[in-house]
Amino acid sequence: MTGRLAGKVAVVTGAGSVGPGWGNGRATAVLFAREGARVLAVDRDAAALAATRELVDRGEVRPHTADVTDPAQVTAMIEAAVAAFGTVDVLVNNVGGSRAGGAAELDDATWRAQLDVNLTAAFYGCREVIPVMRSAGGGAIVNIASTSGLRWTGSAQVGYAAAKAGVIQLSRVTAVQYAEHRIRVNTVVPGQLHTPMVEARLAGQRAGGDVSALLAARRARIPLPVDGDGRDTACAALFLASDEARFVTGTEIVVDGGMTARCD
Repeated sequence: MTGRLAGKVAVVTGAGSVGPGWGNGRATAVLFAREGARVLAVDRDAAALAATRELVDRGEVRPHTADVTDPAQVTAMIEAAVAAFGTVDVLVNNVGGSRAGGAAELDDATWRAQLDVNLTAAFYGCREVIPVMRSAGGGAIVNIASTSGLRWTGSAQVGYAAAKAGVIQLSRVTAVQYAEHRIRVNTVVPGQLHTPMVEARLAGQRAGGDVSALLAARRARIPLPVDGDGRDTACAALFLASDEARFVTGTEIVVDGGMTARCD
């Protein structure tokens, strides 16, 4: 198998999707396989994983069902990858999801759940894979954050924003600590992409179920006159996972069509 990840083993979490189309994890798993990686595609929804597998046109993708907010299941996930493929060269921590609510509105349970799925899950993945990568002489971790972790993006979602800001700093600190072991840790920061989450959840939360209205509001914030989707996140993750990024660690690639660079 040839490609930019030829010979590498990758674990991609959140590799299913909440509906048809290109979510970040689905697009990443398919692209990584196309580029030569052997991929353990992880999601808590077996049917969503099966739908991802059907889109694989080249390479090897092995489904693995797990809830990555459960540390025991994250341990088992990494063990499954090592058992199947011998090691883990790349980990993409992609799981996440937002809930509306500001600091005065969000209840305790939702706040904790937002931290669990958007930040703690990434921490668990890093904790479990780093010993494997150290033993192998290096590796690449790519954490997926959000522009909500950088600035206000049009909706109060304080738990999500705080957690995704935490992902960015988790990546930076981990990158510096483990650089001597040739483990690179970087973050992809997607903006307001048209992923299946728009139809499945976000339109209902923010636009009364009107998908067209939500998409129009998002486009008004984005300088580039194109619609991004999960494939754009996947391409950034591919670069960071590949040897082309051998001198890149502790930083972020923002994939947002210029939204966070804009002042208004």
